[in-house]
Amino acid sequence: MNDGDSEQELNDRHAYKMAKKKAARDKILATKTIEKGLVIVHTGKGKGKSTAAMGLAIRAIGNGMKVGIVQFVKGVWETGERGVLDKFPDLVSIKAMGDGFTWETQDRERDIKAAETAWAASKEMIASGDYKMVILDELNIVLRYDYIPLDDVIETLKSKPKDLHVVITGRNAKDDLIEVADLVTEMTLIKHPFRGGVKAQVGIEF
Repeated sequence: MNDGDSEQELNDRHAYKMAKKKAARDKILATKTIEKGLVIVHTGKGKGKSTAAMGLAIRAIGNGMKVGIVQFVKGVWETGERGVLDKFPDLVSIKAMGDGFTWETQDRERDIKAAETAWAASKEMIASGDYKMVILDELNIVLRYDYIPLDDVIETLKSKPKDLHVVITGRNAKDDLIEVADLVTEMTLIKHPFRGGVKAQVGIEF
């Protein structure tokens, strides 16, 4: 930029640069021709994994797509999110599996049974052909503790219906799951109010 440039010259130069960027982007987009259901993984220590999955569910509902949700950890979808999703009974099916996995009971056998039941429901939902998106919320938690076989999860994902999107959330995603996924996002924790003594807030955490 020169001090003597007029506003019109600046505008013309900007328009030229943007036109070049658009042409380059259009050229790239023209090569993207594959249409398929994606395996999406939200992992990492940062907040927002289930929240991002909720956003995808709302986007799918807005496009008239049927969404199935299996809740592996008790309480994650029970308040604000559930209140929204329950308004679309024709497009959303939620399976909160019994008590779900929780850290409060320290009952390993009960947690394994809950995980196995939830996974059986997940496999049925995936194979049914009734859904365009299936969200397996906090599946990574039960995989971390080896409560269900990782090999079965990987095989199920590989053999899912071609146009089905499967979204998996939770910390510590297994390497094999990351490998089979199409899209993986790691939420990085930089700062959290909990560390400063702030309790969970309505509308933010639940």
